[in-house]
Amino acid sequence: MRRTVIAATLLVVVVATAVVVLVVRGRPPEPAAAPPPAVKTTTVRKGDLANTRLLQANLGFGAARPVKGGTGTVTKLPAVGQVTELGKELYRVDDQPVVVFFGATPLFRALDAPGLKGSDVAVVMDNLAALGYQVGTRPGDVSKAEFTPRVVEALKKWQKALGVEQSGALAPGRVLVLERPMRVASVKAQLGAPAAEELFEITPTTRLVTAQVPVNEAGVLKAGLPVTVVRPDSREVPGKVTSVTTASAQENSPGEKIDVVVTPDNPADVGDLDTAPVRLKVTTESRTGVLTVPLAALIALKEGGYAVQLPGGGLKAVKTGLYSQDKVEISGDGISDGLEVVTAQ
Repeated sequence: MRRTVIAATLLVVVVATAVVVLVVRGRPPEPAAAPPPAVKTTTVRKGDLANTRLLQANLGFGAARPVKGGTGTVTKLPAVGQVTELGKELYRVDDQPVVVFFGATPLFRALDAPGLKGSDVAVVMDNLAALGYQVGTRPGDVSKAEFTPRVVEALKKWQKALGVEQSGALAPGRVLVLERPMRVASVKAQLGAPAAEELFEITPTTRLVTAQVPVNEAGVLKAGLPVTVVRPDSREVPGKVTSVTTASAQENSPGEKIDVVVTPDNPADVGDLDTAPVRLKVTTESRTGVLTVPLAALIALKEGGYAVQLPGGGLKAVKTGLYSQDKVEISGDGISDGLEVVTAQ
């Protein structure tokens, strides 16, 4: 009997062991613990930061100004886009050419008698000399420039070359004095109109960019400031602010504004455009040679201020400077070019 009990007990133990072994072998293995996620890092870099602002502007030839003639009837008008040339006909009155001279004083009287002196005589002498005619030496003081027989003789030779009467005299309405070469922007008059009316408008020949900016938004805009002109095709070309002047408030546009004029550094950069809407990219503030990190590397501290985190977990307090798009200027003890720090992105 005792042997029977022992045998039964052994059998139960063997069966139980076998069941445990079978259960253990059939169970899937325990999954391994996932490794901690790798931290993303970035590097402190030395570089330049800048903030820019875009202004709506227009490319053209600057402000137009009207030209009126003298007495008589308009018999020929210039073409839009025509550029004035020294000593060349621009339009006609009573079928007589009106030619262009360059200078600071318009002809305000008839030069028809030797001995006349003045700044208008100086303009005639300078232009005849520029055209290759001998007029003698002009005094440095323009008020003492004299309409001498030699000037009269030079004037006759020029009139002969021009194909008009060789009178040796010059009436104000036969010469248009401009301060520099100009471009005909638009024609206002019609043939047969009185010459005293507004005939056409002229502008400078250089393409300019103009913008009106509210005074409280003018910021750093001043003459000489480098800017970038963004063409309609998104191409960027360099330019400089050439003038900043106060403009009066316009109807439906209250508030004082300033007129900003920008000249492209290379006129050929916009030579294929006549008039077009453009934008001005203006740098409002900048830093050069500063240490920078992405904004996502900054950690706000509970006690105030910011820090960056090292890959090992340590924090380094930093002082922030200029913010520019997704970067920020930083400085502080132990912050150097090439330092690896943790970033959230």
